[in-house]
Amino acid sequence: MTSICVIFDLDGTLVDSEGLCNQAFLDLLPQLNETVESLTQRYRGKKLAPILADLEGRLCQKLPDAFELHYRQHVAELFSRELKPMPGVLEMLETTNFPKCIASSGPPLKIRQTLQVSGLAPYFDDNIFSSYEVGSWKPEPGLFQYAANAMGFMPSQCVVVEDSEVGIEAAAAAGMKAFRYVQHGETSSYQIGDEVPFDNMLQLPRLLTQLISNAQPIIQL
Repeated sequence: MTSICVIFDLDGTLVDSEGLCNQAFLDLLPQLNETVESLTQRYRGKKLAPILADLEGRLCQKLPDAFELHYRQHVAELFSRELKPMPGVLEMLETTNFPKCIASSGPPLKIRQTLQVSGLAPYFDDNIFSSYEVGSWKPEPGLFQYAANAMGFMPSQCVVVEDSEVGIEAAAAAGMKAFRYVQHGETSSYQIGDEVPFDNMLQLPRLLTQLISNAQPIIQL
């Protein structure tokens, strides 16, 4: 069977971390009149710096100089106690027999902690790529392009699994097929390119196999 490389987003795709990340904002900024769900929808997949700038604008005040440090520390504490893989992820990884890697907008230390706490680290070894190391953030294609090159694949041989619009846009810009993970009860606001939405991680191995059988001439470029 012709091989492909599967590039996974991490937060909100493989691990149920988006709610914890946004809960940390509410814990540290009690004056923020929002819900975890609304913050998750607003900030999904985005870089922390513009998120903090947006919070300052909405609160009409500058955040303390040490806020980012305190925020990251609080997120790490929440992760250590509560972080779990998304439903079906462990079983999916056990049966996804393709080269795979992580391409995340998070800092390397956070990525590694996330994988260790959630039990996903053994599935990826050192195949971990961070925007902070590459210098490119979604929706720019640079992170995915870098990951593909490092894994030894062309963009046309790569499949991106994402949950955010910025991630799907980055995959399209990189020339990669995208599968968008949509949690039960959520909907994607609009479709980007020829993305394939799915709501159950256990469906993914079948979807990847179907992609290969339907598009071998493209994947073999």
